[in-house]
Amino acid sequence: MFTGIIEEVGAVSRRSGSDVTILAETVLDGLQLGDSIAVDGVCLTVAHLAKDSFTLQLSPETLSRSTLGNLKPGAAVNLERSMTPASRFGGHFVQGHVDGVGRIAAVKHQGDFSLWTFQAPADVAKYLVPKGSVAINGISLTVVDPRGDSFDVAIIPVTVKKTTLGSKRAGDAVNMEADMLGKHIYHYMQQTNRGAATLDSLKRQGYA
Repeated sequence: MFTGIIEEVGAVSRRSGSDVTILAETVLDGLQLGDSIAVDGVCLTVAHLAKDSFTLQLSPETLSRSTLGNLKPGAAVNLERSMTPASRFGGHFVQGHVDGVGRIAAVKHQGDFSLWTFQAPADVAKYLVPKGSVAINGISLTVVDPRGDSFDVAIIPVTVKKTTLGSKRAGDAVNMEADMLGKHIYHYMQQTNRGAATLDSLKRQGYA
């Protein structure tokens, strides 16, 4: 389990078959073999540790459902270690189970701040609600004005500076994970008569 608060931006140093080695500093502290770590929002398992890096193995499922198949040496990636019982919880519940790959549709600068528009796949769009949470490349963000398959996110300067968003442009692909709580509620409601009626009502209002 993760929070969506990025700890560090690492860099891919080597790619060999299914193995990817990432250079890092902060996240290496306390990291052990077999630990979970989120890389651009994807929960992966540490397969090898070195003094200045760690290695992960990408399964066919991971490659098919995320952008990690495009990683090359030199690529920057968002990193977050899994939560501990003593962790501060500053974002939202992020599992690292990517729901689909979306795209950056536009970036509009508003002084030091920026408004980002994303286009989401159906497996993400149906769960988006105003002021709800979404993880983009592992970053916990707040949804603004969801409409159909697109939505906006207001991003503060420190988020751009401390993550890989600073190197992203319109058209770039990103990993998306919808809010876990929203997904459970949505599926529960679909399986009950009351839920079905409520979903119909929400759809008529443009929320589902």
